[in-house]
Amino acid sequence: MTATADTAVTADTATDDAADSAAATVADSAAGPSTELTADGAAQSVRPRTAASASRRGPSRRTTRKVLRALVFRLAALAFFLLVWAAVTGAGLIDPLFLPSPRAVWDAFVRANSWHQVAPGVPREVLGEQNYFLWEHLLASCQRLGAGVGAAVVVGPLIGFAMGMFAPVRTALEPYLNFLRALPPLGYIGLLIVWFGIGDSSKIWLLFLAAFPPIAIATLGGVTSIKADQINAARALGANRVQVLVNVVLPSTLPEVINGIRIATGFAWTTVVAAELNNGIPGIGGLAYLAGTQLNTPLTIACIIVIGVAALVLDSTIKALGAIVTPWKGKA
Repeated sequence: MTATADTAVTADTATDDAADSAAATVADSAAGPSTELTADGAAQSVRPRTAASASRRGPSRRTTRKVLRALVFRLAALAFFLLVWAAVTGAGLIDPLFLPSPRAVWDAFVRANSWHQVAPGVPREVLGEQNYFLWEHLLASCQRLGAGVGAAVVVGPLIGFAMGMFAPVRTALEPYLNFLRALPPLGYIGLLIVWFGIGDSSKIWLLFLAAFPPIAIATLGGVTSIKADQINAARALGANRVQVLVNVVLPSTLPEVINGIRIATGFAWTTVVAAELNNGIPGIGGLAYLAGTQLNTPLTIACIIVIGVAALVLDSTIKALGAIVTPWKGKA
């Protein structure tokens, strides 16, 4: 009986100690940082680990793993595509005139970015293709794109805001804006050459007309999608028309404007080839067109790949800038 009683007392004591320890832990967590003494006797603040801090680290790690997994899958898909391409061309299943090997495309890319002999056995050397390196062709196209889309970025939001804020302006301009949006660039490139000549002016105008409608329409959609309650609440707090425009309309519309710029830039970039069909050297689109007419398929495919990669870089850049400029998007 005595042994049983001692065991019961010991168990009760252990239970009480565990409960006191748990209570102390909860109290320390609620109280925030505690103070401990270091080896030299100095006091330092120690913040206890909580479930909230652990949960904050959890999603970050999961996001990193998700991004790495997606990157591995994409690289694996690219490697598989290149292997199939090399196997098909290596087996001679398709004429190299129609589908050259990846090595031939790479050689054409290197040749376009370096000095090389005019022909085997000829000592004379030339640079790149059409007396320009490939990166110079790309830079010339980007300069034309920057001029055309840059003008559209300035004019498009102004017209879109005017159409969204004033109904008579929208009624007058919306049919013409939709008409311009529906026209294919190749439909009026000849007219632009007649008006502005065969130089860069006609190409810049073509890129402007390709980029302007998407930006203006996106801005119009952003303005018209603002809830009336937001505007009425701002006016009830004493905001005047300018303050409503700056503090309510502009922040609500800016994400749509950024999306419109992304769409317009992509559409204008696809128009580069059409803009550079005539006197497009230097220009990546003009080089791709000229290489195709000369049956230089490896160079044509190299130019197409460069155009696609440049488009991805442009889109990613605009998307990143949009996330920086509009950090409130999706959080309201």
